[in-house]
Amino acid sequence: MKSLLSLASALTAATALSLTGSLSAAEPTRISLKLVASGLVEPLSYNALPDGRALVADQVGSIRLIGRDGKLTEAPVVDLASKLSAINHNAFDERGLLCLALHPDFAKNRRIFASYTAPRRASAPQDYDCTLRVSEFTLPAAEPLHIDPASERIVLEVDKPYFNHNGGRIAFGPDGFLYVSVGDGGGPKGCDIGNGHAPEGNGQNTSVLLAKILRIDVSGADSTHGTAYRIPKDNPFADGKAGRPEIYAYGIRNPWAMTFDRGGSHELFVGDVGQMRWEEVNIIKKGGNYGWPLREGFDGMNREHPELPAESKPERGLRGEALIDPVAAYKNASGWRGDSEALGICITGGYVYRGKAMPELVGHYVFGDWTGTQGTPQGRLFVARRPASGTGRWAVEPLRVTGSGKAFGCVAAFGQDADGEIYVLTNGSTTLTPGRGKVWKLAPPEPVVANP
Repeated sequence: MKSLLSLASALTAATALSLTGSLSAAEPTRISLKLVASGLVEPLSYNALPDGRALVADQVGSIRLIGRDGKLTEAPVVDLASKLSAINHNAFDERGLLCLALHPDFAKNRRIFASYTAPRRASAPQDYDCTLRVSEFTLPAAEPLHIDPASERIVLEVDKPYFNHNGGRIAFGPDGFLYVSVGDGGGPKGCDIGNGHAPEGNGQNTSVLLAKILRIDVSGADSTHGTAYRIPKDNPFADGKAGRPEIYAYGIRNPWAMTFDRGGSHELFVGDVGQMRWEEVNIIKKGGNYGWPLREGFDGMNREHPELPAESKPERGLRGEALIDPVAAYKNASGWRGDSEALGICITGGYVYRGKAMPELVGHYVFGDWTGTQGTPQGRLFVARRPASGTGRWAVEPLRVTGSGKAFGCVAAFGQDADGEIYVLTNGSTTLTPGRGKVWKLAPPEPVVANP
């Protein structure tokens, strides 16, 4: 998510946005949110189990179980709090337990992968803040479900100079490989500038893992290179000559959301948190350069004055490769103060809807924005609709939440179950406050009750 230093002071209301830049007066799609679980701090990952239950990862370190009856178990399946880097409780923080991913053969091997920020490892520079870690655990089948924290097998570590812009989303692709999103390293100034940032920006520096989408093979270790994973042979830099072999795509700022479409052509979607002017949705292609910090959204990037438009828009990266536009973007109220088309301040990603409850959303990308005004939990939900032609910019429209779930708070993350239905993970506060985190299920709108 976004650093406090770059969050907007206000969010301007809007109805719908066509990404040609014009507003649409079309009536927003109406939905409702059905409460599934409460009593969390900030849930960041929802993972459906084959037996109908689900695991929910809370940012402060616990993994809880939602039973078939929809109730959240009191005892955690595992508490990883002791493994985390320092977290500012009762304040805003981007560190912690970030994501879970079940192995594609989980039903047989019970393998679970978790990403979290660990304390700075000894090999990292002394002035770095933390280390982003991806680890493997095994969930025994015995009831009640419990993971031994000591069973951890560390898979991948990436050192980070600052507490923010972690990314940290993990997901298995249809190819069976594990994909990992990594932010640019963060910092108080943003713009891919500062300690631990290359002059050209980590986004354009293929010798580091920051600001990248990684792809690794967790089927076994590579004893030759001393890693707990193998490199897929068709990774763009698999030979290590022009870049780190783990890199799948680059030029990403803070990829807070990363999900595969379970239908269609199984595209990889990334919601990339912007600096001050644009929030964007990308469809990730192998070897793709998505422009950061040369570009933001559909525009060039002014790294010295990010609140101002750039004088030009670069079309190619430093190696001559074409830069890839997002499929959707919306204006960030930080850089577009008073603009009626500024829809939010921090994209928190989502899923392509493949459920049955809301046919009007099938095939379109459902996502959210963290909050309207910093200090006020006023998150928003949107749908980005794929063009009928199949190419070009997607139109972003707000989803109108009806009924008892309207005051859902900040939108932290999303989940999806085996039926393709979508879950919205929220925090009723903009800080890590105990008891304010909830899990909701996206549902059709509640019926309107006429006045007697």
